[in-house]
Amino acid sequence: MGDRLPTPPRERKPALAALAVLLILVGALGATMLVLQAGDRVEAVRITEHVPAGQPLTEDAMSPVLVAETDGVDYVLWGQRDQIINGDVWSRVDLVEGTVLVEEMFTRDSRLGADDVLVGLSLGRGQYPTGLEVGQTVAVYWVGNDAEDAAQAGEDGTGAGGAGSREVLSERAKVEVLESGSSSRSDVSVTVRVPRDEVGPITRAASSGDVAVAIVAPSGSQE
Repeated sequence: MGDRLPTPPRERKPALAALAVLLILVGALGATMLVLQAGDRVEAVRITEHVPAGQPLTEDAMSPVLVAETDGVDYVLWGQRDQIINGDVWSRVDLVEGTVLVEEMFTRDSRLGADDVLVGLSLGRGQYPTGLEVGQTVAVYWVGNDAEDAAQAGEDGTGAGGAGSREVLSERAKVEVLESGSSSRSDVSVTVRVPRDEVGPITRAASSGDVAVAIVAPSGSQE
């Protein structure tokens, strides 16, 4: 009666032990990846309200946002916001709510004057010269074939005289933004700064695709 009954040997489960070790390793790896990804993020500036092109920015229109650091993308960092607020820097394009700022959106040129307007042009092959760049001065031409349309394009003050003078829609427009088009590598989208009284004929010609630009010498340059 004093003897104990023999106990069955404890069953070992090596598969469960290996699974537990694997889960621990996976959890540690996941935590490491999260730390590494957090280290690749930077605090950039995000716009919280609409800012028209050519207008200065205020801190009330900004908020910080974490974004993944990417080669080739020059984010405006939150710590650099004073350079935009207090510096001689203005936006090239309209900034809408939610836009994350990059350096290419800004210019140190003078802001838009009261009589300046930014106009968008969609140009295809043959409608712009090779080497067109932001900051260049261009002449904008109407290139339609209908003489009546040409007269209409010039009736808003682009010059008196013969039909040839009416084809010049702007003698000195400034390229503010230049982007590749989505439909073809040869297409480009160009934003030019022009006087307000030239907007009507340019937009009419641009809406039908009958517009072209040519690079001209900057104002004040010597021949």
